[in-house]
Amino acid sequence: MIRTGISTFAKRSYSTAKPVISAAKAVDGFVGALGNTPLIRLNKLSKETGSNIYAKAEFMNPGGSVKDRAALFVVQDAERKGLIKAGGTVVEGTAGNTGIGLAHVCRAKGYKCVIYMPNTQSQEKIDLLRMLGAEVYPVPAVAFDNPQNYNHQAARHAEALDNAVWTNQFDNTANRQAHIETTGPEIWQQLEGNVDGFTCSTGTGGTLAGIARFLKEKSGGKTKIFLADPPGSVLYSYIKSGGTLIERGGSSITEGIGQGRVTENLKPDIELIDDALQIPDADSLHMIYRLLDEEGIYVGASSALNVVAAVEMAKKLGPGKNIVTILCDGAYRYQSRLFSKKWIESKGLTDAIPEHLKKYATLE
Repeated sequence: MIRTGISTFAKRSYSTAKPVISAAKAVDGFVGALGNTPLIRLNKLSKETGSNIYAKAEFMNPGGSVKDRAALFVVQDAERKGLIKAGGTVVEGTAGNTGIGLAHVCRAKGYKCVIYMPNTQSQEKIDLLRMLGAEVYPVPAVAFDNPQNYNHQAARHAEALDNAVWTNQFDNTANRQAHIETTGPEIWQQLEGNVDGFTCSTGTGGTLAGIARFLKEKSGGKTKIFLADPPGSVLYSYIKSGGTLIERGGSSITEGIGQGRVTENLKPDIELIDDALQIPDADSLHMIYRLLDEEGIYVGASSALNVVAAVEMAKKLGPGKNIVTILCDGAYRYQSRLFSKKWIESKGLTDAIPEHLKKYATLE
């Protein structure tokens, strides 16, 4: 007797009667794929703190970072205002991730993309921008009040072109609006309104401000908001002092976060911030390695800083809380630094990584 493929198949032990997962709906193009990222409970840290530490997996946006949301909203804002027409050029000053998001959005919409960025940023970001078709100008990193600051150079470049717009991510509140309309509501829905605390770092301030505005209003003021700051930024002291803006000093291994001023994105919601935390670089680097080893999550320094801040927030608020933060992007854009023994040593951070985690520093 010859057995048919069908009869053999029928005897297999699995069934297709019930779906294993709930699949997301099909979407329209790159733009349609933005947002609706998972909210990940960090199990080991949650157990340690006695609270639920949740991290919004923004590295799962199609352009790889939280800045994809702002990139889309600032371009759509320019379109609505008639500042750019078909075939035009989008110009931005960025530490990298907004530029990468803009490069993706511009390709999807048929615009040219020009990016000015500090030359202190990782080579991975610069290379990726160019691979995405952007025209990239790495320039010396100088303070915002210097005319040669990368943002001012971007503005002048746009002014010199026809049919071009400087999207001005730091002070264009369409950035903040992206998080009022998308990220904040997603977090609220994912935790069914049970959000006791939210914390993240700021670059433009759009992510923190937009999410803070939504969560504060939706919770009737019950959700606590903590700003997380790296060394070299002034916002921690600004919040702690009740509004004194000191001169910026020092530096950090983190990229794209930390500020020397209160941006227009942050200004409307600065009063919603309940407290601030300053996170040392050593703690951020340690957390990068912990997240990889304990959770299998591969993220950059700003994401790790946010997680450290979430743990500190949980300790301050006490056990039994739901604390949310942002995983801004993956480590792929920084791996030549963050997993390089020589680079870590050059920053004096070798001792920040426990011996059992040093196995992950595989690059020379």
